[in-house]
Amino acid sequence: MRRSSSIIVPIKNIERELICPICKELFTHPLILPCQHSVCHKCVRELLMINHEDSFDAGSECSLPGSPRSRVPSPSMERLDRLVRSGSISSPGWRRGSVTPRVTTIPCPGCQHDIDLGERGISMLFRNFTLESIVERYRQAARAAVAIMCNICKPPQQQEATKSCMDCKASYCNECFKLHHPWGTPKAQHEYVGPTTNFRPKVLMCPEHEMEKVNMYCEVCKRPVCHLCKLGGSHANHKVTSMSSAYKILKEKLAKSIHYLISKEDQVRTQITELEQLINQTEENGQLAERRANEHFERLFETLQERKSEMLRSIEQSRNRRLDQLKGQVEEYQGMLENSGLVGYAQEVLKETDQSCFVQTAKQLHVRIQKATESLRTFHPAADPCFDEFVLDTSREETLLKEMCFGGVPDPPLIDLSNSRVYNEASICWRLSDDHLPTDHHVLEYRRWVQTQHQENIEGLFRTTNKVYGPSTVVSDLEPDSRYSFRVRSCRNSMFSPYSPEVNFHTPPAPAFGFLFSDKCGFSTERLILNKRRDSVESVAGMAFLLAAERVQTGSYIGLDYIIGDTGISQGRHYWAFKVEPYSYMVKVGVASDTKLLEWFHNPRDTSSPRYDHDSGHDSGSEDACYELSQPFTLLTLGMGKLFIPKASSSSSVRMLPMPQRLGVCLDYEACRVYFYDADTMRCLYERQVDCSGTMYPAFGLMGSGKVQLEEFIATKRLTF
Repeated sequence: MRRSSSIIVPIKNIERELICPICKELFTHPLILPCQHSVCHKCVRELLMINHEDSFDAGSECSLPGSPRSRVPSPSMERLDRLVRSGSISSPGWRRGSVTPRVTTIPCPGCQHDIDLGERGISMLFRNFTLESIVERYRQAARAAVAIMCNICKPPQQQEATKSCMDCKASYCNECFKLHHPWGTPKAQHEYVGPTTNFRPKVLMCPEHEMEKVNMYCEVCKRPVCHLCKLGGSHANHKVTSMSSAYKILKEKLAKSIHYLISKEDQVRTQITELEQLINQTEENGQLAERRANEHFERLFETLQERKSEMLRSIEQSRNRRLDQLKGQVEEYQGMLENSGLVGYAQEVLKETDQSCFVQTAKQLHVRIQKATESLRTFHPAADPCFDEFVLDTSREETLLKEMCFGGVPDPPLIDLSNSRVYNEASICWRLSDDHLPTDHHVLEYRRWVQTQHQENIEGLFRTTNKVYGPSTVVSDLEPDSRYSFRVRSCRNSMFSPYSPEVNFHTPPAPAFGFLFSDKCGFSTERLILNKRRDSVESVAGMAFLLAAERVQTGSYIGLDYIIGDTGISQGRHYWAFKVEPYSYMVKVGVASDTKLLEWFHNPRDTSSPRYDHDSGHDSGSEDACYELSQPFTLLTLGMGKLFIPKASSSSSVRMLPMPQRLGVCLDYEACRVYFYDADTMRCLYERQVDCSGTMYPAFGLMGSGKVQLEEFIATKRLTF
């Protein structure tokens, strides 16, 4: 029998979908985070407050006990939104006029990722009205007999509400509704629904432009936007679609997915039955394994107890025997004392005057006296007080017990290519299987591929690092411009896993150069956004850029903002890497001398054009005349997912390549040459001469929306100096 996709699920069965992950209560005015998870409005504010306190009051008694929901007053949502958007109050974690940076980053409780709410904080988030409506229906179904009362009637004559006005945001009984919505007046045209406590706006408004309705959907950010967001906001270069089209597509996808799940209900129930059987089997097999383990250990305990009893019995027998021997020797020596024992007896014998009797007794006594005299000269204890022969060396047995393996051979780890980076040092990360048992340590091995005279790669011998007790390690002193292979394996109870698959990395042609973005030299705080670590810079397209679109089309470079590294180069070979976000409109990257930087930062912004930069990557005849001249700067152009390679002659055209995920730059100061690499494959994409007469700096220019992120290793190396 075919099931219909319109099957109604009882509202009471979906409670766990309506619980806030922070306060563990039903959602109250839920907000949609950029990662699409929903959180109560109060919970978002309290997370910001807690992050603010943790950031600036570390070490002081700033932690607040108990649930955060009890610490914040609960003004109405509408009034709070108006205050935040009007500027009457600022977002939590920031005071106007304060030199302390505002805190707008919170951890999402759903996906555990850090969410940056941006400049406007909470006011940039949409309320999840659909979720609010579902929560309200759930509340009504849960309380069943509890009616919604009229907001106008006064107790004790208060009547049960029969309808709610979405414009007045109030509930009325029949009489009060007629009284406050008289026929023939504008109020009579108000929209009314059944009794409810959830009053949602008729039209969803843009949180960034309060007077604009959202009428488009950004496919990059996955959120509704208005036409001003597309025209001059952060979504200027994003792909958008009409709200009706997005509504139709998403509704069809959701309906199809729901229909598929419903059509597979029998399969789901079968799998649930299988899972329940697996649960029972797991419980039974676990108990069986416990019983067997107890039996094995009991036998070990019994064997150890038997050996223990035998050894204690042997020690006791040996102790008693030695004590008897030593005590007898003590008695013998006591007899040597005057007037006691053997000496006293001998003195009495000497008193005998009868010769025959004396000889008869004295002969044997003399033998005893001689023995006593000899023992006195060569004193030796009758027994050894040491029990060294009973000292146990159980180190081998202890090692065997510790090496008893209960989990089998561990699974091999996998090297994480996305988080591993190789420069003159290699930071290698790896992952373990989700259901792995704890491991004792890991061992990383690596080798360099050596080139012979015939250019054949020969595998070198593997070198092993020290034991690693975490999921990553750093290998130092790698040769530049070389290929290395890495592999790792895990160890548990002296049993090693198989090796992970080998992965190959190519080291850069020069040591890594550490720097951060400079926030002083020519940095425009109005047009560029620099993060706190100064390892990321972002440019947002403004209205001036969009209104001058005609000039952009004719080649005028009206929106270029430069930023440089905070460390210069005056000798040697140096390499650095970074990432340009694919949505970036136009970004120029390379090197520039201090003399050229003075010209850039002191001349008006409209003097530079891509048609007149000798290596801008744009197809213009004016570039060729000076192409061979050595310039005090070299910049390569990237934008909209493309990399523009400058032409080498007047007859050739600009070559466009897909933008690499990571781009590397190498400057050879003595050779006056700069190289651009695909940082993932270390393939040289472009090189040219550059005048290195002054101090050279990493240089970046951004136009329109764009973002540049330095590699973690490059920024960390600079931060640790």
